[in-house]
Amino acid sequence: MKNFFKFAERGTSYKTETLAGITTFLSIAYILIVNPIILSQSGMDHGAVFTATALTAIIGTLLMGILANFPIAIAPSMGLNSFFTFTVCIGMGIDWQVTLTGVFVAGIIFLILSLFKIREKIINIIPSDLKFAIASGIGFFITFVGLKNGGIIVGNPDTFVAIGDLTSPMTLLAILGIFLTIIMLVKGINGGIFYAMVITTIVGMLFGKIEVPSSIVGSIPSLEPTFGVVFGHLDEIFTAEILTVIFTFLIVAFFDTAGALIGLTSQAGMMKDNKIPNIGKGLLADSAAGVIGAVLGTSTPATSVESSAGIAVGGKTGYTSVVIAACFVIALFFSPLVSVISVEVTSAALIIVGALMAMEIRRINWTKLEIVIPAFLTIIMMPLTSSVVIGIGLGFVLYPICLIAQKRAKEVHPIMYVLCLLFLLYFAFIV
Repeated sequence: MKNFFKFAERGTSYKTETLAGITTFLSIAYILIVNPIILSQSGMDHGAVFTATALTAIIGTLLMGILANFPIAIAPSMGLNSFFTFTVCIGMGIDWQVTLTGVFVAGIIFLILSLFKIREKIINIIPSDLKFAIASGIGFFITFVGLKNGGIIVGNPDTFVAIGDLTSPMTLLAILGIFLTIIMLVKGINGGIFYAMVITTIVGMLFGKIEVPSSIVGSIPSLEPTFGVVFGHLDEIFTAEILTVIFTFLIVAFFDTAGALIGLTSQAGMMKDNKIPNIGKGLLADSAAGVIGAVLGTSTPATSVESSAGIAVGGKTGYTSVVIAACFVIALFFSPLVSVISVEVTSAALIIVGALMAMEIRRINWTKLEIVIPAFLTIIMMPLTSSVVIGIGLGFVLYPICLIAQKRAKEVHPIMYVLCLLFLLYFAFIV
């Protein structure tokens, strides 16, 4: 087992990898609660989506760990499940069965692109400065989400965001978690993020702010309402509306995953010579999870940025992913226990991990304006738009434009021009 996951080569141990896996799971476990709530508003069965969410995460994360040896989780994307329900099903009036079929077709296309290493080639030609900008931008975005989840910042009609109610019990709980996490990390305590989350949860229970579960074991809901539904609606996808939806799923999922993989592998120190070893296998795992998830009955899965919490604890191999998958298996049977993990508890991990990821900003060449402009706007637009894809897209549009303006058009890879055009179309007709 140690040799298979290259423990010695990457300088890790069973204890560290296990702790990393549990930490990532605790950071992402909310998806088991939130994903069924969002997708059920489209008409899907809540229980079936819960089971499909867990099984998709189990299979996808196992594939990521075993095939690519990455300490990374795969789970349904929070952005794409909202797009699925509120934009497509409710906004466009398309049945969830047809929308899910669109997700399935997009997954098949992804799988083909991964098998022919087209996705890998695209990621490898992204300029290094943009890769560092993507990693940093995701860090800022994660921190923003953590601050929002913790109630530390809130929406404001005049200033867009403002400081929250810092006397609110749940916000105070989040602040406690932040201080505990900072102290443990600064002191160099291995697993500090995980321990801080556990302590914060216990404190919340003691003060009656987190409900103690009345039971620990729960039954597993049936998959019957959603399993295999996609196969009965393949003849309904050949309309302009559905083809546009499929294209949107492709663009968003492609660059969500690309951005997350770049950021996470950079954080884990895996990127070498502007390339990510085993990236092809990681993309294959991600693509396969997309197809499997649609068949089971959930929206598009993606590489989880919450994996950064486990990497920050020391996760360096696919064994971390195996542990994450095992936690999801347990969660299938212990759903009442998982439900106590509140967003306030996980907010501290997101805030601090975001700061750790943002450290990649130091590797950007800040002396050249043609690099600074696309890199800076890539970073800043991710938290401001709550979209990794929009940040990446803006960088991909501005980078070739800046070099063309300097009469250095030949230095830009041809694929970057294609991506620039695709994102211009994306911004013009979809966003």
